[in-house]
Amino acid sequence: MTDLNDLKLDKWRGSTEPEPTRTSWVLPLVALALIALAAAGYYFYQRRAAAPPADVRAATDQAVAQSPSAAPGPSAEPGENIDLPPLPETDPIVRELVGKLSSHPTVAAWLTTDQLLRNFTVVVETIAGGRTPSRQLTKLRPTGGFQVREERGRLWIDPRSYRRYDAYGDAVSGLDAQGTARLYATLKPRIADAYRELGHPDGNLDPALRRAIVELLEVPVVEGDIALASKSVAYEFADPRLQSLSSAQRQLLRMGPRNVRLIQAKLREIAPFLGIPADSLPRPR
Repeated sequence: MTDLNDLKLDKWRGSTEPEPTRTSWVLPLVALALIALAAAGYYFYQRRAAAPPADVRAATDQAVAQSPSAAPGPSAEPGENIDLPPLPETDPIVRELVGKLSSHPTVAAWLTTDQLLRNFTVVVETIAGGRTPSRQLTKLRPTGGFQVREERGRLWIDPRSYRRYDAYGDAVSGLDAQGTARLYATLKPRIADAYRELGHPDGNLDPALRRAIVELLEVPVVEGDIALASKSVAYEFADPRLQSLSSAQRQLLRMGPRNVRLIQAKLREIAPFLGIPADSLPRPR
């Protein structure tokens, strides 16, 4: 490992010390940010372990679009017809709109940060690439440290580590699905401005957003003990199938089965309001 942003698991064996800032605690906040501002209202296909080449994907998309038997997807929620200020001045209206959507303390804490739409856009682009962001949501780190236990001569994740993320799972679970979809559509013009600033002239964040959501939905829900392997300054999953997940997916996995399940269930609940057919989403793992 050469980049501390990509630490697999924090090496705090049984410790309750706070985790280092540049570690994986940000992933639950990514999930929260994704859902708080919703997802793209685009049809997308279940992604396999290895995505087909771009030309094959394009040909498949065209064939499905032209197929007379292709059933139309649900209609996406429209946005509210309101005047949005320029991007640098959007924080007050974002706080107002998101505040109406949820009063959960975790959501409220995120709203105390600045440049919310720019922050959201960077987070989406980062997780869409399978990476974890390191600086975007620093005010919402969980309390306590990552803990492991030793048993039968092996290292295992201590289930107490999962409880640090229960507040994030509860905040996501409590969001109104239809209102969340409407919020994204309402703020989309300024989100497009933020995406242009990142070097994307068309300002269309939807493809990156759908990739980020699929990343989260492809994380398996793992019940029972998860074995670890000690690697220098970090831990890795001993199961090669789990370790082969992307960096972003591994970090969501460490929230524990309860919270992974809550977040994924909310994404699936929101999907119809975004125009996304349920059968186009990755199957639960």
